[in-house]
Amino acid sequence: MKRVLAIILGGGAGTRLYPLTKMRAKPAVPLAGKYRLIDIPISNCINSEINKIYVLTQFNSASLNRHLTMSYNLSAGFGQGFVEVLAAQQTPESPSWFEGTADAVRKYQGLFHEWDVDHYLILSGDQLYRMDYSLFVQHHIDTGAQLTVGALPVDPAQAEDFGLMRTSSDGRIQEFREKPKGEALETMRVDTQALGLSPEEAAKRPYLASMGIYVFSRDTLFDLLSSNPSSTDFGKEIIPASLARGDRLQSFLFDDYWEDIGTIGAFYEANLALTDQPNPAFSFYDEKFPIYTRPRYLPPSKLQDAQVTASIIGEGSLLKACSIHHCVLGVRSRVEDEVVLQDTLVMGADYFESSEERLLLRERGGIPIGVGRGSTVKRAIIDKNVRIGDNVTIVNKDHVEEADRPELSFYIRNGIVVVVKNGTIADGTVI
Repeated sequence: MKRVLAIILGGGAGTRLYPLTKMRAKPAVPLAGKYRLIDIPISNCINSEINKIYVLTQFNSASLNRHLTMSYNLSAGFGQGFVEVLAAQQTPESPSWFEGTADAVRKYQGLFHEWDVDHYLILSGDQLYRMDYSLFVQHHIDTGAQLTVGALPVDPAQAEDFGLMRTSSDGRIQEFREKPKGEALETMRVDTQALGLSPEEAAKRPYLASMGIYVFSRDTLFDLLSSNPSSTDFGKEIIPASLARGDRLQSFLFDDYWEDIGTIGAFYEANLALTDQPNPAFSFYDEKFPIYTRPRYLPPSKLQDAQVTASIIGEGSLLKACSIHHCVLGVRSRVEDEVVLQDTLVMGADYFESSEERLLLRERGGIPIGVGRGSTVKRAIIDKNVRIGDNVTIVNKDHVEEADRPELSFYIRNGIVVVVKNGTIADGTVI
């Protein structure tokens, strides 16, 4: 895999994940108590022995830069490699920002072209899955393809939300359509049994959805970008253009857990699903294929008369006499006495507050970081460094689906209350 360069697309402004993307790039959004979204594709690359990695982003990239710098020194621990952020920049030759996935790669193609590699692996920065990319690349080589697309078998209900591929029995792509509906959808059915699914699963999932990850042969990538100068998106424009000119396009079947966590609802469900027992759909407990992140050297978590069921607790947390059910608590979480947390994602904190600092804050009428005494929080996302006062109730009692209350430090998305990073909820507040 030394002849492969990975390019991870950090996405746009992340509007569907707002307000989690209010102060950070989408790939920097915290995940599973201690990780960030970007850790998934980078770890997949490292585990696949691909160690030349660029991350393209253009919004709020400071925290992403900081995380990558503190997490991945590939030349020290993982061989001679690198992980580097390439932020969108305006130049005389390119006065606009990234306008799409293909446009982002095109704007840096001069840099990518300098590398003596044979293949370019293009990945998304906001998906949760575990894949050995070396198998993906080897399949591309073995089939003699010029472009290979990661393919996920899906059912008819899911199919309408994806770009779909119609393939031959050997997986060669014959047609590609972006989010077809009705009769157009029916024409995209594929015999997924011929590609490796069981007869039962093939009947349930007769469509091949694009995962938005690709392997390009070197000349093919640059030729497609230069010969289609106005095309800005791989799925909508570059792949159909490649098909139209007769390139050999292959699909690579991936029949395992995969989740696109581009919305608040999907992000919330993916996090809480990690607590499922006995076997969650995605697990971070895999010694052979670990997910890497920033080492923090935090103390163990302390539970003082706390009741905890079906939950994940990040290190450095302190839980007093509280009740925690079906929750994910991030690093340095602080939960006081008589608190009830249920079906909630708490992202934790970036720093500790000492007992003296917390006492002084209270004396001055302030609120310490964490969840205050006697509060109840259900079906919510609490971003980092949030201060929730005493006797607060966050339960979305009116079952509101969407709401913006920035003046009160919270939003509601998909019925889930999201308290913004560094936000404060006053004592006695009811949401």
